[in-house]
Amino acid sequence: MSGGGRAFLKMHGLRNHFVIVDGRAEPYRPGKREIVAICDPQAGVGADQLVVIENPPPRSQPSGPVAHLRFYNIDGSEAEACGNATRCVAWLLLEERGADTVTLETRNGILECRRVGYKRVSCGMGKISMDWQRIPLSEERDTCHLRIGDGRLPDAVALNIGNPHVVFFVNDIDAIDLRALAPPIQANPLFPQQVNVGIAQMLGPARMRLAVYERAAGLTEACGSGACVAAYAALARGLTDARQFTVELPAGEVEIGIDDDGTATMTGPVEYCFSGQLPAAFNGEGRNGE
Repeated sequence: MSGGGRAFLKMHGLRNHFVIVDGRAEPYRPGKREIVAICDPQAGVGADQLVVIENPPPRSQPSGPVAHLRFYNIDGSEAEACGNATRCVAWLLLEERGADTVTLETRNGILECRRVGYKRVSCGMGKISMDWQRIPLSEERDTCHLRIGDGRLPDAVALNIGNPHVVFFVNDIDAIDLRALAPPIQANPLFPQQVNVGIAQMLGPARMRLAVYERAAGLTEACGSGACVAAYAALARGLTDARQFTVELPAGEVEIGIDDDGTATMTGPVEYCFSGQLPAAFNGEGRNGE
């Protein structure tokens, strides 16, 4: 690409691809059209999300998070959380600092991350909630048995882990056309902020398959936050007593732990793809969506 723009890295976690820009030395707040262009595989770099690393807000205690992360979807909207992206950035900062642990801040709170192997990172993902107001829903409902969808996906668990999810348990993931069934669920007025839609198939007390149709992204190869809430949903439904899960996603596996207080921890791989420079046309121009 032509010079004059911002430096970036491209990484992926289980084929969930991210363009990562370091905005600590020089702030970077892209507009919606920039984000769409950068994530477009035909016109830009191509990614499932754009991630910006920022300096954390000043605090009285110097032992706070070392960076604040912003996640932008391919339509230019800002996401609250992304587990795969958090792992990728955590690995970058672990390498940068020569450390085994690092603390990051997102809109979902402060997350502890640690190195657990070569290009393998474990991240705290925060507490999962099934409170209807926190998900949020537009009205009070039973979030453990949410009657939406149709006969193929009639009964969901609704949860929030910084971003909203519904999880449906099915007998055979391969028999469900999630690409067709998820968009009407996302558009349901019960979800004022839309919702990520997952279908999970229990393979055993501590193993499941999962597919997720994400807001603003569609059917994905992997969804870290979706894996966390699916494990929690299995516990909430009484389908298992396990607290440690292996979740099989289309692109590979992640390990999920659920603490007694509802805090989730996710462990999985990261991979570096390449680095480059965004064209000057993408370099912070067109803010406020222009």
